[in-house]
Amino acid sequence: MIMGLYEAHLPVKNLEKSIRFYNQLGLTLAWRDEDTAFFWIEEGISWLGLWQGDEYQTQYHPSLRHIAFRVTYQDLKESLKWLESLQVKTVPFGGRISVEPFVRPNQGNASVYFDDPDGKSLELMCFVAVPNELKHITEKLSFDEWENLISSK
Repeated sequence: MIMGLYEAHLPVKNLEKSIRFYNQLGLTLAWRDEDTAFFWIEEGISWLGLWQGDEYQTQYHPSLRHIAFRVTYQDLKESLKWLESLQVKTVPFGGRISVEPFVRPNQGNASVYFDDPDGKSLELMCFVAVPNELKHITEKLSFDEWENLISSK
């Protein structure tokens, strides 16, 4: 099921300074908001997430204990069964209650979260083709909601 790295994360003290640094290294900025930036490691395949925070946040930020593995969309749809077969429990992401995989249309990806035996955050993640007219959607959609929305287009 796991095909490779989807993303790795680093906490940074100054996002603008870090963006300039990673641009100098030849990485292409893929996406950013107020305190987060993502650079392509391999365009369309894997990226690096930078998370700005104060000293406490940069020392203890979840990005120090998180990695996402790249999977296919179909594998992500089957991920709950696969993880259950390995006796691995999925966990909700952020303020979500559901542990089901979900789609982020504005970022063009989908994921499901779980923890390793030491409590480190792990994620199975895939790219999702999003029509331009749906890229403004910032809410996280279940696979059913996403597939119903796409089929109505």
